[in-house]
Amino acid sequence: MKVKSHFVLMADYNQWMNHNLYKGAGKLTETELSQSRGAFFDSIIGTLNHLLVADTIWLKRFAGHPDSFVALDYVRRLDSPKTLNERLYSRIDVLHEARSTLDACIVAFVNELTDQALSSTLQYQNTKGDVFAKNFGLLLLHFFNHQTHHRGQASTLLYQAGIDIGVTDLLVHIPNEAA
Repeated sequence: MKVKSHFVLMADYNQWMNHNLYKGAGKLTETELSQSRGAFFDSIIGTLNHLLVADTIWLKRFAGHPDSFVALDYVRRLDSPKTLNERLYSRIDVLHEARSTLDACIVAFVNELTDQALSSTLQYQNTKGDVFAKNFGLLLLHFFNHQTHHRGQASTLLYQAGIDIGVTDLLVHIPNEAA
């Protein structure tokens, strides 16, 4: 199995999980979504905003790759978030629309990847301005792992609010192979 196919799988899983997460979140009122729940990003809407913020920050970094991925043109036009807890959108319907657009961008982006790009080094700055040079494929792995981490938090917060979003395992997206 080629490395690129792993990222294609992760992008598909990411899009599917976000769809399920927002479908569940859409059953709650704006008050319930904004209610402080003692989570790292305070509320369900705060956690969902963080995911969009962090994904935007990383995708803007990826857009600086020498391969200049066309699928990231959308991201290049976005404003850069200022903080990791920035509240980009307070309404779930608007946040969901932005999430869906970004997820489609991620799917298109990973389909442009090459083995050469994945083994290259990406130089970027973090939000504090510190400069790093790291393996691009491993940064992409971190990108998807970070999403999974915070979606787990969001799904727990939804469950505590009485919303079960169903199966969340990557396993359901790994295709069966002939014996």
